[in-house]
Amino acid sequence: MLTFLDFEKPIAELEARVVELRETAEKESIDLDAEIGKLEAKSAKLLRETYARLTPWQKAQVARHPERPHFNNYVAGIADDFLPLAGDRAFADDPAIIGGLARIDGRRVMLIGHEKGDDTASRLRHNFGMAKPEGYRKAIRLMQLADRFGLPVVTLVDTPGAFPGDEAEERGQAEAIARSTETCLSLGVPLIAVIVGEGGSGGAVAIAAANRVLMFEHAVYSVISPEGCASILWRTADKAPDAAEAMRITASDLQALGVVDRVVDEPLGGAHRDSAAAISALKAAVVEELDGCGALGRDELIAQRRAKFLAIG
Repeated sequence: MLTFLDFEKPIAELEARVVELRETAEKESIDLDAEIGKLEAKSAKLLRETYARLTPWQKAQVARHPERPHFNNYVAGIADDFLPLAGDRAFADDPAIIGGLARIDGRRVMLIGHEKGDDTASRLRHNFGMAKPEGYRKAIRLMQLADRFGLPVVTLVDTPGAFPGDEAEERGQAEAIARSTETCLSLGVPLIAVIVGEGGSGGAVAIAAANRVLMFEHAVYSVISPEGCASILWRTADKAPDAAEAMRITASDLQALGVVDRVVDEPLGGAHRDSAAAISALKAAVVEELDGCGALGRDELIAQRRAKFLAIG
């Protein structure tokens, strides 16, 4: 069963009614096709209208939807093969960031991204996509390995932010994020980053300082969560919708500001409603961007990245 968000309740009621009518028609052998058709048309129209006018806060809810595809889903859908490479060679392996060698439509790449998990056990195992220093140091190791062998790097960003706990601070969280960002900017190979869900704070930009930054239509990208911003400015998380509006966290806003280079369309109703279509759209966009960056030399790639991020703001 699809999980409906608060603002989708009218749609949920219509779709529930459709299910009831289908069950009634099947059990009692009654022809209810006309009534079902009317309700489906009404539901589809309401879905289109609802998603055409989503507020920034509603987009944040869509970006966090529990059934939205995550890194492992994208790997299964876009990679012809994937060889995971674990560990930072210093402390441990962090399952909040996964990376490894892959082929995308015949192109060899290093594929790295945040993994949130898709049920309670896996979310705890992956720490909800909140990486610790060893996660960013693993990303650094894999990006440097890709640079050494001339492999483009593709990163998929989906995190509320880096893990803020004491253990992460003790092991140098800020330094690890800074080094990871520095590594992104210094790579002599193409780096394509995609914000597929949440792009939160330095935990996101640490693997997203790329030549080309793509963003899903209903993803969000910001320096802090709307709740965090509201708690600082208004001393209450209840003002999160106002904070989301003010921070300009949506794909269209960020593209207008020059933070994001390309917006990837999602299926109607969000990626969680048709994950196969969303994954296919992502693959097509990544392949196109890889081909576009492939003609640039090492110095051109570094200069392009430097110019892009110096121009922001």
